[in-house]
Amino acid sequence: MADKQWPVHGTITGPVVMIGFGSIGRGTLPLIERHFTYDRSRFVIIDPHPEGESADIVDKLGVRFIREAVTRDNYRDMLTPLLTAGGGQGFCVNLSVDTSSLDIMRLCRELGALYVDTVVEPWLGFYWDSKAGNEARTNYALRETVRAEKRRNPGGSTAVSCCGANPGMVSWFVKQALVNLAGDLGLKFDEPGPDDQPGWARLMKKAGVKGVHIAERDTQRSRAPKPMNVFWNTWSVEGFLSEGMQPAELGWGTHEKWKPRNAHKHKKGCKAAIYLDQAGANTRVRSWCPTPGAQYGFLVTHNESISIADYFTARDRKGKVTFRPTVHYAYHPCNDAVLSLHELFGAAGRIQPAHHVLDEHELVDGIDELGVLLYGHRKNAYWYGSQLSLAETCELAPYQNATGLQVTSAVLAGMVWALENPQAGIVEADEMDYRRCLEVQLPYLGPVKGYYTDWTPLTDRPGLFPEDIDKADPWQFRNVLVH
Repeated sequence: MADKQWPVHGTITGPVVMIGFGSIGRGTLPLIERHFTYDRSRFVIIDPHPEGESADIVDKLGVRFIREAVTRDNYRDMLTPLLTAGGGQGFCVNLSVDTSSLDIMRLCRELGALYVDTVVEPWLGFYWDSKAGNEARTNYALRETVRAEKRRNPGGSTAVSCCGANPGMVSWFVKQALVNLAGDLGLKFDEPGPDDQPGWARLMKKAGVKGVHIAERDTQRSRAPKPMNVFWNTWSVEGFLSEGMQPAELGWGTHEKWKPRNAHKHKKGCKAAIYLDQAGANTRVRSWCPTPGAQYGFLVTHNESISIADYFTARDRKGKVTFRPTVHYAYHPCNDAVLSLHELFGAAGRIQPAHHVLDEHELVDGIDELGVLLYGHRKNAYWYGSQLSLAETCELAPYQNATGLQVTSAVLAGMVWALENPQAGIVEADEMDYRRCLEVQLPYLGPVKGYYTDWTPLTDRPGLFPEDIDKADPWQFRNVLVH
């Protein structure tokens, strides 16, 4: 597809500042170059230690590069002149770790600059603070800081929060999947879907959806075997470890009749989620994807587990919750990452000293099958999502594997939406126009399909040992969690 005429989606009138140039940053860069008109002389990349191919790409770009970390102490002095240089509306693309999304977002909005990130990221030290309680280390707590800022300062320049593949793209998939399901169920609703949050919540309730798995299977295989004492992954190892060592979290649905003993509710905020006193990357759940069928996934915490549950909450006139779906990630990463996790937790959680992201040259084949499984309705379960292969990724865009392109194309969609809606204030993917965002992103997602399945968490259990399960309701979290 090298000769394909790609659309130019808009013009960035001010400087572009990209914070972080790891696997996602270097994959996002060619999409920005391809789809936007901008002033190359005012494109700035900030990263304290670009390595390998990232460093080579920077050398070839001819754009300004700052080899420095963005910190709590320097972010205002560093970013303010960069985002205002030469006039126009600047755009901050925050793809880094250990930088406060909230603080940088606030600064951008003060300056009138647009902003996008893929996660609510805290300053260095948050994830590994042994003195903080587990509740304080949750994504729920991080999300609530951004939602509180939205309430305090509504409107203003657009800041798109949590707009990668997941969180991000999967929220658009949920809406499309729900529209597909509602149509197949013969429900009456206005195409292409409700025009507000209460309407979407009512539609999901009407469709009988009990919950949503963000169900993912990464089958990309490396050419060489993973060495011992090295963590391999198909995307940021630091990012995966940070979220994986947070408590397992999930949006908690109104249909649930049982709760794990180590589960806790939140006393403040939207109260749409619970957390467990155990690491998400060491918590297994039963789920389903089209290619492998039934599989184990890890219940790694993600913003979308909370935001989707919150967005699809229905309330009566008095504000009482009448419906909420259970929502959580069910992630089976590439086999090398599974081996890396097994090695890590087998060593009592000691993180390997060496980390490595497998790029497109080191992988031989495979797909990243990432979608949403809407379950509990009359048709049982419906998976809808992307089945992007490594081979197609290499044809579509440089410097990334299939996992990366699902993220970077979502960043692209978030940037396009922000340019087209520059005064929308702080928004999450759930609050954006899912049709427009998918329109931008679909050319990069490979086959995007829907599949019905009769699988449930009770399917094919051998029955050789006693289990604490609920046979009356297959879709209880009690049956999903691997005890």
